[in-house]
Amino acid sequence: MFTKVLIVDDIDFNDVAAVQVLNELHITTIDSAKYCDEALLKIKNAHRENNPYQLLISDLSFKPDHRQEKLQSGQELIETVKQLYPEIKIIAFSIEDKSYAIKMLFDKYNIDGYVIKGRHSIVELKTAIQTIWDTDEKYISPELQHIHKDKTINEIDNYDIKILEYLSQGIPQDNMQAKFKELGISPSSKSTIEKHINKLKIYFQANNTIQLVAITKDLGII
Repeated sequence: MFTKVLIVDDIDFNDVAAVQVLNELHITTIDSAKYCDEALLKIKNAHRENNPYQLLISDLSFKPDHRQEKLQSGQELIETVKQLYPEIKIIAFSIEDKSYAIKMLFDKYNIDGYVIKGRHSIVELKTAIQTIWDTDEKYISPELQHIHKDKTINEIDNYDIKILEYLSQGIPQDNMQAKFKELGISPSSKSTIEKHINKLKIYFQANNTIQLVAITKDLGII
């Protein structure tokens, strides 16, 4: 079983729940951090001292306060940690249930588990830790397992995401061609951009771009 774990969460109650699970699993060293910058510093120091953390359990959202933080979210922390120390196992422990956002954590950042906070979160967190340790397989809360089978999510690519982001920023469809050329995004033709927007409208059953943006925001795609 893991022997050294770091919990990153700014809510005390969630810390207590996670610590309870880790104690039940007889994990000897349990540390915590309430800020992402603080967590990254602890991870770096532990690695420097040749006594690294084996598992990181992190929330995704953190309420801003008076502190100026470089890392503003658990997603940014996860991305940074995976780049620096890819061997660390990571479980996202969050209330976030938006399909695309969760799938991106697995596909882009290669997290090892996702446990949604709720009625069964303590049991699921324990199961997630045991699964990752015993089998080295990834874990996702049962009610979210459909995410990996969702055809629509799998067919949305980074090009589509960029179009949706620009639409959400109020950039007119006619102006995207110049914007794409400026950023070196290819293909940048007006017809290609229109085809992708029409495809997205069909996927999400949106009558217009305003509704398309609203739907994809609700799903966590942008």
